Amino acid sequence: MIANTGIQGLTAGEPMPCQLPVSVTGLDSEHLIACEAEVSAMTEALRFQDAIPNISASSFAGIVAKLEMIVGADRDIGDPTDFPWPHIASVLRDLKAIAGGLPVDRPSRERTRSDVARHWESAVKLIAALKEESEAECRRDLAVF
Repeated sequence: MIANTGIQGLTAGEPMPCQLPVSVTGLDSEHLIACEAEVSAMTEALRFQDAIPNISASSFAGIVAKLEMIVGADRDIGDPTDFPWPHIASVLRDLKAIAGGLPVDRPSRERTRSDVARHWESAVKLIAALKEESEAECRRDLAVF
């Protein structure tokens, strides 16, 4: 298999200009930033989810909220029909029947926009740093030859 590495001496013929990895340039920057912002938001949500076991509920509503989070989590649940998932869902239904459900609360548009802007800004910085790092690596590779 012959590949043009862009490094003179390793490639027959004219050297090609150094190219950034597909992970940085394969998609347009806006798409890369959006993907990274989504990862950032998901990571934050999982951090909150992972903190739940360390927080004590002080009411039935708190217990309902914790169980809602557990039943609603889809990571690491192989088969939701296997023990203990139907049993946990049953306990949640019983608690809701006794104590009531959680109030439906939607974050304001301002809060949502603020969260999106925060994750977007973080993603822009990360993508820019990845591009700079790849370009610097490219320059080092070319300087060697």
